[in-house]
Amino acid sequence: MRSKRWVRYLDRRWRSALQRSLRAARDSLHRRWVRVRLNHRYPLQEHEESLGQYGERLAGIYLERCGYQLLEQSFHARTGEIDWVAAWRREMIVFVEVKTWAAEWVNAGGPADAVDENKQRKLTQTALIYMKRHGLLESRGRMDVIAVTFDPATRSPRFRHFENAFEAVGTYQMFS
Repeated sequence: MRSKRWVRYLDRRWRSALQRSLRAARDSLHRRWVRVRLNHRYPLQEHEESLGQYGERLAGIYLERCGYQLLEQSFHARTGEIDWVAAWRREMIVFVEVKTWAAEWVNAGGPADAVDENKQRKLTQTALIYMKRHGLLESRGRMDVIAVTFDPATRSPRFRHFENAFEAVGTYQMFS
């Protein structure tokens, strides 16, 4: 009887160790896959496309390459607009605000600094409206900001992704 318990104990330990090593290998492989995908070239700006629209389009490509599932672009409500709504590993709804600058200015902060408290409140209210309309109030949510700037020499985009950039602001809160 004692030996059966010992075998079950060893079997559970072996399985959990195997699961941990498989999870680590999968995450490592995912990181390498993302790194390779992010090095692919990005499309050029269309003739009639504004800088902001171009930045949002590039941010959508960036999110897809990072493994996000894009659900909706430019969700509008009476309280404001959310640039991208995405799902992360089917676990969390991610609301993304994209800020684009033609170049990075010294001592001027960055594009992400343009998301002030008033903008955060509007994004939170709009995200709650989105979650109510789609029956996702029990889902976890997160607010991200993606800052897109362009290299002055090569005009290639640079991305800074601030995950969970700010807590939900306002009367109602979201799960995180």
